[in-house]
Amino acid sequence: MLRRNFRHTMRNPVALFNGIIMPIFLMFLMVYVFGDAFSVGVNYADYATPGLILTTVCYGIGSTAIAVNSDMTNGFINRLRVMRVSRAAVLNAHVIETVLRSLVAIALVTGVALLMGFRPSASFAEWLGVIGIVVLTVVAIGWLTVAFGLAAKTPESAGMAAVPLMLLPFLSSAFVPADKMGPGVRQFAEYQPFTSVIEALRGLLTGTPSAGSAVRAVAWCVGLALIGYLWARRSFTKRG
Repeated sequence: MLRRNFRHTMRNPVALFNGIIMPIFLMFLMVYVFGDAFSVGVNYADYATPGLILTTVCYGIGSTAIAVNSDMTNGFINRLRVMRVSRAAVLNAHVIETVLRSLVAIALVTGVALLMGFRPSASFAEWLGVIGIVVLTVVAIGWLTVAFGLAAKTPESAGMAAVPLMLLPFLSSAFVPADKMGPGVRQFAEYQPFTSVIEALRGLLTGTPSAGSAVRAVAWCVGLALIGYLWARRSFTKRG
């Protein structure tokens, strides 16, 4: 199942564009076009990179939602019913493929960020913390995306269902501090899950980790992963 999903991804230029090219373009846009307009007190590339890592994950999930829905609507799952194959392996493979694809895209975006002035101060242990939070975040978003794909009626609507997750990083502290936002938006940005993840990554990458941000990030990721998994399992059982 995993090999099948990778083949489909490599044959889908739109998925590669959204998952890799768009985040790199956004990196250039935020650092070179808008970077000087924001006063964040530090090198803007250092400030924006954690948010761009999360944005990279979110930009790649649309293809996962569409692929999951296609498997449910084009008869692929029905063909597995007469084979000695666990149908749950289809969903697990989609999540694993999303994690691996996202990690490759994040590595490329981080490499570009280094060329653009990103200078992390993280120790080896802090880098391990960054990797752990990133993987946990991708797993959580992956299961939510699988659930969106199963709940949607068509592949097109599945792709649209993932759009809110793509927009959430822009309503967080990814590119500008939350305390510089207007009333209402500031409170939303401060308490939404992506801000906790971004602040935890930012603290680790700059060598100033915050236990509070890390705990909140892990709690949000575990909660979202559990919600996505249970929702996906229920939808899969109902439709399968």
